Amino acid sequence: MLEFLLWTVVILILTGACLLGYALRMRQMHLWIGEYIRRSINRKPKLSSDPIHIFVAVTDHFEPAWQRPSYEQECTRVDTWVRRYPVMAAKHVDADGRCPQHTFFYPEEEYRPEHLDKLAQLCKAGYGDVEIHLHHDHDTAEGLREKLLRFKMTLHERHGLLHRHAHTGEIEYGFIHGNWALDNARKDGRWCGINNELIVLRETGCYADFTLPSAPSETQTRKINSIYYAEDDPLGPKSHDTGIEVEVGKAPSGDLMIIQGPLALNWASRKWGVLPRIDNGELSSENPPTPERVDRWIRQHIHVKGQPHWIFVKLHTHGAQEHNFEVLLGQPMDGMLSYLETAYNDGQRYQLHYVTAREMYALIRAAESDMGESLVTPLGSDSPKLASSQKTTIDSYEYPS
Repeated sequence: MLEFLLWTVVILILTGACLLGYALRMRQMHLWIGEYIRRSINRKPKLSSDPIHIFVAVTDHFEPAWQRPSYEQECTRVDTWVRRYPVMAAKHVDADGRCPQHTFFYPEEEYRPEHLDKLAQLCKAGYGDVEIHLHHDHDTAEGLREKLLRFKMTLHERHGLLHRHAHTGEIEYGFIHGNWALDNARKDGRWCGINNELIVLRETGCYADFTLPSAPSETQTRKINSIYYAEDDPLGPKSHDTGIEVEVGKAPSGDLMIIQGPLALNWASRKWGVLPRIDNGELSSENPPTPERVDRWIRQHIHVKGQPHWIFVKLHTHGAQEHNFEVLLGQPMDGMLSYLETAYNDGQRYQLHYVTAREMYALIRAAESDMGESLVTPLGSDSPKLASSQKTTIDSYEYPS
């Protein structure tokens, strides 16, 4: 009888392990769950009395031509943002007296000058920035290079967007890959086709990639909740699966900086009542922002190694999709911002900063160069505020060779 019970327990344990493994693979969690557990164990409380600076950037895969609508519907999508975003954003300010910033990553393949003119006016009014998004399939390095160079010239010269490096004069851009397939990250090779994509991005002026996290996609990297440099292997895909973390006092390395958003397990919401759901920092009708999610994002403590008092929270969304309008332009986003401004902006323990993707990169480089404190001023200070400091600092950096 005892032997029967022991074998029953063993069989149940093995069955449970098999089911758990199957569930993890179904959600591609096997790619990163080990790293998540390791980071959770090694996460240490911050005991310093220095304030913690929270930098929040919303990166938008902004696709007016999503699902091939009519031209009129494309225009309505853009006009909705131009009309409604300033109304929502005007209700909120951070520690620097600045409203929330929205970075529109606009797809090269959906280019319409009239849409970009409207977004450019919104950004010039102080509500955000525009960077480059791209969907491509079975592409070549030469084809990608031509697309990126042509599009960045158009954005800069036709619409007054993007920025030139003060020393080199090169037009720079941030990047989000369509379908999450950065550097040929899918096993079937779809939605990219280029194994040396990181090199092409760097050589065409990309200062950083903002694609990740992509869970539950198979394109998700093993490295999570990190800011790091990836070195491209031109003969193999998904070179950004690992990399060297950006660190205070260390020189840049590799080919391209990867700035990841938060990736965590949501134990408050469980599939089948057992397995925690994935929180990948998405803002959508299916995943609206809540105070609990804000706390979870900040707990992931994404920072430059050696500067634990700066926490970078990069969120992502698809803002041109109608079902997300009320989340991003209505009460859910309004509530998230209000919570950030009350829970993480007391001026003593926390200071909140709304930044664009480019400004987040500038701050990361400043921390890496060990000159970050000159960019963040205390509440009430008469010193130059965050935004003006960043604009003069980012152009002084050189890209890693």
